[in-house]
Amino acid sequence: MRRDRDARSGAAVPSTVAELVRRRTDDPRPALRFEGRTWSWREVVAESTTRAGLLAPLGVGGPPHLGVLLDNTDEYLFLLTGAALSGSVIVGLNPTRRGEELARDVRHTDCRAVLTDDEHAHLLEGLDLGRATGSCWRVGDPGYRARLDAGRRRPAPVGADPRADHLYLLLFTSGTTGRPKAVRMTQGRAARAGGRMPFSPEDVLYCAMPLFHGNALSSSVLPWLTSGATLALRRSFSASGFLPDVRDTGATFANTVGRAVAHLLATPATDHDRDHRLGYVLGPETAVPDKEAFLRRFGVPVIEGYGSTEGAIILNPVPDGPPGTLGRAPRGAEVAVVDPDTGRPCATAVFDAGGRLANADEAVGELVGRTPAGGFEGYYNDPEATAERLRDGWYRSGDLAYRDVDGVFHFAGRSGDWLRVDSENFTAAPVERILARMTGVQAAAVYAVPDSRTGDQVMAALELVPGTTFDPDAFAEFLSGQPDLGTKWAPRYVRIVDALPLTATHKIDKAPLRSDGWETPDPCWRRIERGDRYAPLTAERRAALRAALVAAGRGGLLGGLGTGASP
Repeated sequence: MRRDRDARSGAAVPSTVAELVRRRTDDPRPALRFEGRTWSWREVVAESTTRAGLLAPLGVGGPPHLGVLLDNTDEYLFLLTGAALSGSVIVGLNPTRRGEELARDVRHTDCRAVLTDDEHAHLLEGLDLGRATGSCWRVGDPGYRARLDAGRRRPAPVGADPRADHLYLLLFTSGTTGRPKAVRMTQGRAARAGGRMPFSPEDVLYCAMPLFHGNALSSSVLPWLTSGATLALRRSFSASGFLPDVRDTGATFANTVGRAVAHLLATPATDHDRDHRLGYVLGPETAVPDKEAFLRRFGVPVIEGYGSTEGAIILNPVPDGPPGTLGRAPRGAEVAVVDPDTGRPCATAVFDAGGRLANADEAVGELVGRTPAGGFEGYYNDPEATAERLRDGWYRSGDLAYRDVDGVFHFAGRSGDWLRVDSENFTAAPVERILARMTGVQAAAVYAVPDSRTGDQVMAALELVPGTTFDPDAFAEFLSGQPDLGTKWAPRYVRIVDALPLTATHKIDKAPLRSDGWETPDPCWRRIERGDRYAPLTAERRAALRAALVAAGRGGLLGGLGTGASP
């Protein structure tokens, strides 16, 4: 078997997660910190071996699949490392899923058992879990603890080491573009992913993002195993608890997402905001004003890059890149922006004097990976979805982007984020970045609603900083002062929400916003025709909008809108 070698030490690079775990067997340094307790690497390997022995007997007729329905806990982590040793497969279950949707996730991934706790066990009651029905373990159950204690006294044999091509994890996608799909991650891919972050044994990695998702695994857990750093684990993200945790653990790195960064900035400032060891924070999809504010307040840069759960496209961050920058492709990776229908490469981006993309029609396309073999390993038990992703031998991300003359990729939105207003095509992301600049706006989501004539109108949902009220005149004045706001980009409708809908991984979920349109009990405003002012969207005006769609023969589009009560 060919083995790569570490460029610094010359040592063979482990090709499986099992090898990453085993090489820490005699390491006395601190490995894990969780709720006031610290485990050495030696102790982590011992606990992992115990879980490996627990999982191995489930493997009748093939590698066992264990569903895990837990917060971020030491038990979750030991199961991840124990599964690596035993050749078992961990299925991270999303606790925000409910009823039949959760049951479907368990059945679809062929789980033979589900491990949960008292807090989440009620979510499984009465569900048809397929092969896992009747095999739900609870962490706090005396029987489960007794089995672990027995395993510590007499470790069970776990069989031969798994190979690099053995399945290790099934990770569900966020589900923002349809039913969540289970992404396959083998031991080999997981081991390679761990080497992408530049950590050393002296680092402390703070992880509060959910372990059932690729963000936490690829940016914290797998690099932790590769580097021998210390992992500081928290059950779930807490804005108020973030800085105390970072100080107490001595964290040098934290992985977050843009919405988490916004919540951190919403906490009261203190004289001790820079009293920490953080070197940088990973925050995909962080608004530019939030990055700037985070650096000013905490003295820490928020970096971005690009990577999906599927793992086929990785873009490295560009220091001091312009707003919306995704990064550059690593050496040897073929990444392109193509027309989603023809597959032809899109034109290089051209910007006007105000920094606005001037050729969106020609430059914006789908971000594709043309070397998918080293990344995406397919969806579990879903050949049709896998084939759709790998059309023409390329990995189709479903994300919109454009590339500048320096080879830097810029985010333009999701596949459903195209808007067409008065025959002009543009995407939502640049408009959202502009709206996020306005003082008092904590987050913005831009999406299309149907126009009574043809095409779309722009609607924006705004989440305001607590204590802020929407001032329509100030909003109109702000828009008029933005040199890079396209002539068709100003929102026709504005909805004020208490909180934007989020997925379990803190990504904004536009599906319910699109479904509601302007049929919502939330306060809404409309831009007055042939003017820049905004007026309240009344019940009478909403009724007129519905009637106009019907009269124009576009009444079928109303089926996608909600029926919320109008104020």
